[in-house]
Amino acid sequence: MGKDTGFLEHDRKVGNYKPIDERIKNYDDIYIPLNEDEIKTQSSRCMDCGVPFCNYSCPVGNIIPDFNDLIYNNQWKKALDVLHTTNNFPEFTGKVCPAPCESGCVLGINKPPVTIKQMELAIVEKGWSEGWIKPQPPAVKTNVKIAIVGSGPSGLAAAQQLARVGHWVTVFERADEIGGLLRYGIPDFKLPKEMVENRVKQMKEEGVVFKTNANVGFNVDIQELKSSFDIILLTGGSTEPRDLSVSGRELDGIHFAMDFLPLQNKKVAGKTVDNEITAKDKNVVVIGGGDTGSDCVGTSVRQGAKNVVQLELLPMPSLERNDSCPWPTYPMILRTSTSQEEAAKVYDGDPRQYSIATKSFSGENGKVKKLHCVKLDWKKGENGRMMMEEVEGSEFTLDADLVLFAMGFLHPEHHGMLDDLGVEYDQRGNIATDETFMTSIEGIFSAGDMRRGQSLVVHAISEGRSAAKYIDEYVMGKTYLRSVL
Repeated sequence: MGKDTGFLEHDRKVGNYKPIDERIKNYDDIYIPLNEDEIKTQSSRCMDCGVPFCNYSCPVGNIIPDFNDLIYNNQWKKALDVLHTTNNFPEFTGKVCPAPCESGCVLGINKPPVTIKQMELAIVEKGWSEGWIKPQPPAVKTNVKIAIVGSGPSGLAAAQQLARVGHWVTVFERADEIGGLLRYGIPDFKLPKEMVENRVKQMKEEGVVFKTNANVGFNVDIQELKSSFDIILLTGGSTEPRDLSVSGRELDGIHFAMDFLPLQNKKVAGKTVDNEITAKDKNVVVIGGGDTGSDCVGTSVRQGAKNVVQLELLPMPSLERNDSCPWPTYPMILRTSTSQEEAAKVYDGDPRQYSIATKSFSGENGKVKKLHCVKLDWKKGENGRMMMEEVEGSEFTLDADLVLFAMGFLHPEHHGMLDDLGVEYDQRGNIATDETFMTSIEGIFSAGDMRRGQSLVVHAISEGRSAAKYIDEYVMGKTYLRSVL
């Protein structure tokens, strides 16, 4: 490495965020990155381990020690080239990835790990600012036509890989803009949409054709797709939300998170929104403690909610690693998001409540007004699995004018395209594939959350790249594309 003793000389340092009072007034990017000198200093903490577990822990297999060394030696363009060999969209992961690579950092065994996520973002942002990121159209085109259904991170990664090796790629997206959850699922203050637009523009110049408002199985005939394309890749995501079937569920004011979040993204983009769902001046209860629930919290704060509470069924995680999540696994420890920090300051207290089950809803004039909840006690059962029991006498109510379900997703939507195709499903309701990502139907492949279930953006990119490799190998007999799966 550029400096063998860097990890002994420098402490971990990450970027900062705009002051809460300032950032909650708009939907602008809240992140303040490290400057170039600080990034170089942080890169020197990488130890060039004999076995780089950071690389092993990264779902796309980023070659982290190499780009850290290149940063330290001011070879930024080479660092960008190394990063792009494994990750098509490092700005997406640099913004929203939880950085499992850092959990696998060897330095992290007994010291704070290397700031890998900040390195990744710094490299790609410098690449854009210097004009190094350009379209890479193929020198030669094949005769293979490929339809990709879904334009989330998995579909985009596959589309770019396949277009660059010369195939004719068309991406079908049922929404009015390209990007899937990148566009309409993640708030602008976490992922500025210019980042998505830059990549879409690049891919168009590489030959990818995008069709929006194209809902395959409804206004686009799936049989016509089969007859017009040699290969179909299904990357529509896991979009069937987990519901809560309790008394009062039918009351107005109870919505799924993904009915709420996209509306604000559309407003930020200057689009007209019909049937707006707003948190303004309302008591908001978010059910679900993950990233989507946190996004609901941050959006509700910005919309001017009267109060925000976030409920989690599971117990509060530990503050540090324990025996259940030893290094180098990704530890399930207590993390506080920027949105939760905002709510804590605005409403004078942590919005999160753990080990809480919602028993029913009640309301007035058909509109929700209260949640009826109970506290839970989690214990290990005979088989070692955690079991929950309601705590006797712990029932309580919460005021609620708006309830947002952010409890995750079950599987892709079966009705329409998938049922019409007749693809087989696995036990969880996801699309079943073989080891080459091909479904039960010859020539039809699947990748991303639609295949593996709800997961991270970085896993979706990895899935898309892997599917592209297997598709290219299937149609050409061999491939030079890379993947880690």
